[in-house]
Amino acid sequence: MTRSMTEAEVRRYAARALSELFDSLYEGAFAIDTGGRVTWMNHKFKALIGWNGTEAIEGQPIDEVLPHSQMNRVLETGRADLLDIVPLGRRQLTVSRLPLLKEDGSLIGAMGVILYDRLNSLRPLVDRFQSLQSELDTARKELARSRAAKYSLAMYVGASAAVRTLKLKARRAAERDVPVLITGETGVGKELLAHGIHAASGRAGKPMVRINVSAIPEGLLEAELFGAAPGAYTGADRKGREGKVRLADGGTLFLDEIGDMPVPLQTKLLRVLQEQEIEPLGANTVIPVDVRVISATSRDLKAMVEAGQFRADLYYRLNVLPLHAPPLRDRREDLPLLCDTLLEEIATRSGGVPPALTTAALDRLAAHLWPGNVRELRNVLEQAVAETDGETLDVGAVVPLLPVPVPVPAPPLIPPAQGVPPSSAGPVRPLRDVLAAAERDAIRAALAEAGGVRSQAARLLGISRAQFYEKLAAHGLMEGDRTPAE
Repeated sequence: MTRSMTEAEVRRYAARALSELFDSLYEGAFAIDTGGRVTWMNHKFKALIGWNGTEAIEGQPIDEVLPHSQMNRVLETGRADLLDIVPLGRRQLTVSRLPLLKEDGSLIGAMGVILYDRLNSLRPLVDRFQSLQSELDTARKELARSRAAKYSLAMYVGASAAVRTLKLKARRAAERDVPVLITGETGVGKELLAHGIHAASGRAGKPMVRINVSAIPEGLLEAELFGAAPGAYTGADRKGREGKVRLADGGTLFLDEIGDMPVPLQTKLLRVLQEQEIEPLGANTVIPVDVRVISATSRDLKAMVEAGQFRADLYYRLNVLPLHAPPLRDRREDLPLLCDTLLEEIATRSGGVPPALTTAALDRLAAHLWPGNVRELRNVLEQAVAETDGETLDVGAVVPLLPVPVPVPAPPLIPPAQGVPPSSAGPVRPLRDVLAAAERDAIRAALAEAGGVRSQAARLLGISRAQFYEKLAAHGLMEGDRTPAE
């Protein structure tokens, strides 16, 4: 009957087997003391480095014997480097570095082992690493392209004085790495300007990350902007979430409709602008970032500041370089150039030839006020092209797509007699005062009709709730007409 081995015998035989296996695998080995001097080196390693056999190696600094050894790093940290590649002449050695410890755990030196004197034995591992590195580089390039600027300032169409001035200011803004606030009505090309500024700036090679503040629910906006720690809220990613600010690190963060940002988040955004750092939702750490903020809004931020709806300190931080994109009705001389450009884009997408606008059609387009600006113009032209088979767009193709223009009253044929004062008219007032008084009366009437419910009053007036609040603030009606019903 075979006697079973004791634990001590198992350890002894295992140590002998591992030692023999280790000795057959490695190509060289050496040891150093805590001062970094060689205390032992086997013959394989001496032959590997071309030792002449006469000079003593023991006692010499390892950095002189093997300049790229990095053994001192093991002495400093007390931790092993299990796999590294070190050049030796024209060859590359695969090495492992191990700390040597006494029984009490104190460091007495380190040992270096050359596992292979050529990389062929590691070729499958090296090939796999290179393949993964190539895939990672490709993914990074594709991600960078997806977040690059889509437009340039040259794509902002117009030759009017207002557009020339705007583009000049935009180019100057691109040269200065400070926040930019772009204002203007909806559809005037604020996002195009933001992309153009990024593309012309020193950050053009870095990401441009866009977020529409009004399109994200308030409860999710903080995590979307600043990120979230793992498990910060129910349904949060276990790995955490990187916010848009972090994704834009080194580049530009474009905040569209910044006027719709909730007041509590305005404080966190102010910290990004002032301190260049973020604190993700549910985290206890602060992360430094380097971003340039370009914001845009169609709302009157200054009036919102006066009404207490927007932080004044954030407004001044965002409004370092203000840009105002003029509405289309204020640059009607750009209409022919805009129409040509848009018709070419439409034809390019459909694969056809761009139709030409007749003079009568262009005159009818010029008579429209364009409350939706260039976005509305594009929509009208797309519909007209879709419903026309010919090579021209006549006035008949655009008239059905536009509202009937409001007629301007003609002057009286017989002027009033000279010297006869009006029966009940008072002194002539500036037109802006007359319009403001009429708008104020209309708001009061709508509030009275809606029983003080502001959302219902806004619908009666045909404007959005945000516009209604702006007009309340502008006319000083915020307090006087406040009711419990909102």
